[in-house]
Parts: sequence; structure tokens; C-alpha cells
Amino acid sequence: MNKRNYMNTSVQEPPLDYSFRSIHVTQDLLSEEPRTGLRPVRHAKSGKSMTQSLWLNNNVLTDLRDFNHAVSQLLEHPENLAWIDLSFNDLTSIDPVLTTFFNLSVLYLHGNSIQRLGEVNKLAALPRLRSLTLHGNPIEEEKGYRQYVLCTLPHITTFDFSGVTKADRTTAEVWKRMNIKPKKVRIKHNAP
Repeated sequence: MNKRNYMNTSVQEPPLDYSFRSIHVTQDLLSEEPRTGLRPVRHAKSGKSMTQSLWLNNNVLTDLRDFNHAVSQLLEHPENLAWIDLSFNDLTSIDPVLTTFFNLSVLYLHGNSIQRLGEVNKLAALPRLRSLTLHGNPIEEEKGYRQYVLCTLPHITTFDFSGVTKADRTTAEVWKRMNIKPKKVRIKHNAP
């Protein structure tokens, strides 16, 4: 099957679902059985899953160490991963490993322990990201939370399960002009 056909067919594949499995570290994925849904997940001849969705919600992950390795062992085409659900874990930051999945369009991180609003900056590297959740993290309490995220990630269309409107974007732009100072360009002068 060529890559184009894979991209068109696997979107309908059910997720590889490891939710509610008490997973502490990503290496546990290799020894844990995924949940079974109404439709079985198709597998390639290699035994790896053909899905583009990985659900790890409602576990006890504190970091994503070895995430790439685990994903490459589970998925036939890890580079096509489009949906990752890491909601309701114990993550305190947004691991840069998530930015290596350039086809990621849905990322659920709600109900974690992400402390710094600046963590969102990492996600700007994801060109296809359209849906993001972060509510239920300590960063939600920061002033300008929604506006900051919308300024940082202007391509998302759904944020915290709510559609992003034109008015949201306008408000975010005004907030940005009032709250984010532009970086000063330093001009180097050659000393004589």
C-alpha cells in the first residue's frame, strides 16, 4: 500500500487505545494490551498497528521518556500519527518529542499538571495541529491563558473543546499587542 493510500484509509481506523491501563512509563505500552473497541485495529504484516490515533488518557504518566521508541514499536507508520490523547495523566510539561509528529492534528493534554504557559510555545512547530486541549492544568489559571494559546498557535480551530471564532482571534491579537513585548533587535557595532 503506498503512503497516499495509507493516509486516506487509516484515518478511519480505530485508535490504539491504552486508556485506563495504569501506565507509569511509555515502555509499559510494549507489554500492555490495548483496549478493544467495536472495530478491531488492523495490523500490517509486521504486526504493527495501522492506526493514526494513540490514546494514553487516564494513566499515570509523568513524562514521555522513550515515547518515540515505544510508538515506533507499536505503529507501522509512526510519522503519520495524527491524534494523541494524553489527557488525565501527571505530565508537568509539554515534551518536545510531541513536536516530532508533524502530522499531528489533534492533541489532548487536559487534566495534567502543566505549570508554565510558555510550554505552549513548543507546539508552534506542529503545522497541522488543529485541535488542542489544555484545560484542567495549572496554566489555565494564568491571566490571558486562552489569548496566549491562540496567539501562539494561530492555526488551531478548536481549543479546549470549543470552536475558535473570528472574535476569539481578534481578542487574542489585541491581547498580544497589549501584553507581549516585541523582541528588540540588537545591532552589533564594530568597535574601532
